[in-house]
Amino acid sequence: MTRERPAWRSPLTGTILCSVLLLLAISVWLLADERTSRSDALRTGGLAGGAVIALYALWLNDRRRRIEEARHELESSRVSDERFARSIELLGHDTDQVRVGAMHALAGLARSRPEYTQTVLDVLCSYLRRPFHHPRFQGEPDATDRESERELQVRLTAQRLVVDLLPQAGTPGAPSYDLDLTGAALEYLDLSGRRLGTVVLRYTYLHSSTNVSECEFTGPVWFTSARTGHGRLAGRFLCRNAVFHERAWFAKARFTSIADFTGTTFAGETSFRGAVFAGDALLGETSFPGTADLRDARFHGYLDLRWTRGPQAVPLDDTLVEPDRGADLPDGWTTEELPDGRTRLTAPAT
Repeated sequence: MTRERPAWRSPLTGTILCSVLLLLAISVWLLADERTSRSDALRTGGLAGGAVIALYALWLNDRRRRIEEARHELESSRVSDERFARSIELLGHDTDQVRVGAMHALAGLARSRPEYTQTVLDVLCSYLRRPFHHPRFQGEPDATDRESERELQVRLTAQRLVVDLLPQAGTPGAPSYDLDLTGAALEYLDLSGRRLGTVVLRYTYLHSSTNVSECEFTGPVWFTSARTGHGRLAGRFLCRNAVFHERAWFAKARFTSIADFTGTTFAGETSFRGAVFAGDALLGETSFPGTADLRDARFHGYLDLRWTRGPQAVPLDDTLVEPDRGADLPDGWTTEELPDGRTRLTAPAT
């Protein structure tokens, strides 16, 4: 049981007592001087006592303001939580327009309350990870059906909202948000020019054109076993002038069309081990301050490895190329025809 504070211990009582004591003390002190009249002494003491009352009033007003701000913040948080919960519920609605509206509501919440941004991104990514198939993904550009087309439009909305919530690369002090799109089926994914943290695209299906050019990846990036594929267009993968500050992992990735990494910087450990390049593989003007693992990689198209700064180490065990498609290689690199008719890359011993 909480005891009530005695009235004589309240801040107001203490302030009045302090004011009276200050009035009496200053008045008596001034009256000790024969040159000061009684009225002047009382007036000066009254001003001092009044100043104490005024300071208390200011403190009380500030305290009320802070209490009101805290109450408003609490109410705003409650409304935001209810809005978030309602939007999550509507993401499971049968009608595609309702799901689109729920996504826009979540994005609006993230814009008005930045502390929700990562959570909203997680929710949108979770939606995109739901199983999805479109007839065009089988390589028939004109194939479609009404239900899959409606769902594709919802998913394209989710992709666009994800991009809109990410800060521009190079923005001073901008946060780095994480994306987990493991196993998602995406079309026209365009993250170009954005700043990201950890990005997980393991086993992801990237249909039509995928563009991560000029991105800044501040955390590790996982494209393990990801693959590009058909949609309305061939599965091009564009990663020009991007910066990977940490690990960039493309192990066992499959690129069905051109894979363009021109001008990209791989500052951390990088792996293309077991990757398959069905189209041209462009790694010219790239920079590898660390290592680049090319073991078991397959280059079936034109290969450009004229990097600006080569890796400290490049494992090349069973790295195969197509000699009739052409290859521009670093100084000292050659190709060697194997007894079974295949051609592998070789690099000078270090």
